[in-house]
Amino acid sequence: MKAIGLTTFGGPEVLRVLDLPVPEAGPGEIRIRVHAATVNPVDTLVRRGIAFVSDAEPPYVPGMDAAGVVEQIGEGTDTDLQVGDGVMAVVVVSGTHGAYAEHVVVPAESVVRVPAGTTDIEAATLPMNGLTARMALDMLHLPTGATVAVTGGAGAVGGYAVQLAKADGLRVIADAAPKDEQLMKELGADVVLPRGAEFSNLAREEVPEGVDGLVDTAGIAAQAVRAVRDDGRVASSVGGTQVPAERGIETRYTFVPQYAREHAKLDRLRELAEADQLTLRVARTLAAEQAVEAHRLLEAGSLRGRVVLTL
Repeated sequence: MKAIGLTTFGGPEVLRVLDLPVPEAGPGEIRIRVHAATVNPVDTLVRRGIAFVSDAEPPYVPGMDAAGVVEQIGEGTDTDLQVGDGVMAVVVVSGTHGAYAEHVVVPAESVVRVPAGTTDIEAATLPMNGLTARMALDMLHLPTGATVAVTGGAGAVGGYAVQLAKADGLRVIADAAPKDEQLMKELGADVVLPRGAEFSNLAREEVPEGVDGLVDTAGIAAQAVRAVRDDGRVASSVGGTQVPAERGIETRYTFVPQYAREHAKLDRLRELAEADQLTLRVARTLAAEQAVEAHRLLEAGSLRGRVVLTL
């Protein structure tokens, strides 16, 4: 099968077309014929040898989001899916094989149907990014009516965090560059504040006692934490972010492989997308053979939505 991967770590230029064996689905597993795979920041960490590949041998195949059709169901697998069903999946890059491949095998719990009325390209942007946002909000564990601040709301994870927070009945304060203010309003943010050093002060003007929680998807929690009330909570999707331990505030970090088998949560994302409560944003669509360009676009920044590879 065709896959896009690497044999040595480095910049985007190390990505190339590989010919790998087609994997077989075992008990409890489903093989998907991948039509679309999303390019995420974590994929660049795989490419650089920083994440998920320390104990594996080359070649390495990135990719944690896939959409396509069920091709094979392992013997004895408990699922209501059938061969030929359109599905999306979160893929944990275990060992060497991620979603940048024509075929991928994943646990049945990691697979749900694509949202009705969406393309594979659109659906591929939802599983990993949506589950990351879901995990962050679950870590905050805020009651209905509470106020949450979201940084980086114009990004893929941040946008889902805003919309999932609204679906949870939370009041959302989000930051945005001037060009993204309208987008944040369309995603449902109740208050949109300018990005930058003054975000915390401005948030405190809106909520003098401080917001109940912060979802940081921009890696600025160390500054934005000032917006959080005493004994509040912070959930960051950016690894390595250092948040001062102060005022009884608890900080946690998302690690989406821990949610990879949360089938009910993934299926809930599907339901919300079908109800138009989640916006699936595709920035660019490229053929898998253009993965080098896709990684360069991602690392250049300023994308609103995700680049998706087609296979």
